[in-house]
Amino acid sequence: MPQGTLERGAPPLFKQGPSALSRLALFSALALFLMVADARFGLTEPLRQAVAAALYPLQWLMFKPMEFASQGSAYFRSLQTAQQALDAERRKMALLGQSAQQAAQLALENRRLRQLLALRARLQIPALAAEVLHDTADLHTRRVVIDRGRIDGVQTGAAVIDQAGVLGQVTRVFALDSEVTLLIDRDQAIPVLNIRTGVRGVAYGDPYGDPVTRRGAGMELRFMPANADVREDDLLTTSGVDGLYPPGLPVARVVRVERGADSAFARIYCLPLAQVQGSGHVLVLQRLTDQRLSQPAPERPESADKPGARR
Repeated sequence: MPQGTLERGAPPLFKQGPSALSRLALFSALALFLMVADARFGLTEPLRQAVAAALYPLQWLMFKPMEFASQGSAYFRSLQTAQQALDAERRKMALLGQSAQQAAQLALENRRLRQLLALRARLQIPALAAEVLHDTADLHTRRVVIDRGRIDGVQTGAAVIDQAGVLGQVTRVFALDSEVTLLIDRDQAIPVLNIRTGVRGVAYGDPYGDPVTRRGAGMELRFMPANADVREDDLLTTSGVDGLYPPGLPVARVVRVERGADSAFARIYCLPLAQVQGSGHVLVLQRLTDQRLSQPAPERPESADKPGARR
C-alpha cells in the first residue's frame, strides 16, 4: 500500500469519552456557575486567601530588590542634597566670619585712630599723619614703609609715634614714601628717662628679645650699673637730650632686670609700648632742631634802636 494512504486517527468505532465540543460546553457552564456562586456566596474566598498566604513570601521576595533600589536612590539623593546644603552653609559661615573679622579690624583701627588723634591734640609739636604700607624686604632689619615722603615734608631723623608711644625714626626718605627704623632694630638707640627715678639712659633695639620671658623682640637698657635703681614695670620716656625726640613721649616698660655678680652692668630688658609689629596709622613729628630754626627771633627792645639811647 502506498505510503501516506493509511489513516493515522482512530476509527470512529473506537473513540471513547465526550467530544471536544461537549467538554467545552461543560467547562464553560462550570466556569459560569463558579463565577455566579462566588459572586453570590463567596465560595472561593477561603481558597483565594490560602493561595495569597502561600504566595506572600514569594511576593515579598520579588518586591525587595525594587524596594532596596528605591531606598538606595532616595538615600543617595538625600545625601547629595545634604552635602549641597552643608557646602552652602559653610560658604555662608565663611562670608559671615570674613565680615566679622573685617568689622573687628575696622573697630580696632577706629579705636587706634581715635587714640592717635587724641595724642596729636595733646602734643605741642607739628605732626604729619601717615599710614604704614608694608615691612621692608630686608630680613636682617626691622623697618617699615610709610606713605609720606619728601614732597610731604618728611625729613630724615624725624620721630614716628603711634597711639601708644614711640615707634621708631625715619632713616630714609624718598619722593613719595619713607622708611622708618623701628625701636627693636639692633642698630637703633634712643635716649630715655626713668619716670620713677629721673635717671637717664640709652635703650637699644634687641631683635631677639628676652630669652627668659620669650616675649619676642624688645629693647635693652644698656650701660646701667649693677646697683642702679631700676625695677620691673618702670616706665621709660624720651629724655629729649638728643634733639630728635621730643621729651616725655612713652617709649618702653621694664620687664626684667638681671644683675650678675661677675658684671659691673645690669641687663635690663624692656618691652616697647608702641605696636612695633601691628601699627597701621602713625604720626611723623617734626624734629626739635627744625622747630627751633622755624621759631621767629625775639624782637629787640625799642630803646636799643632809638637814636641817643643810652648804651
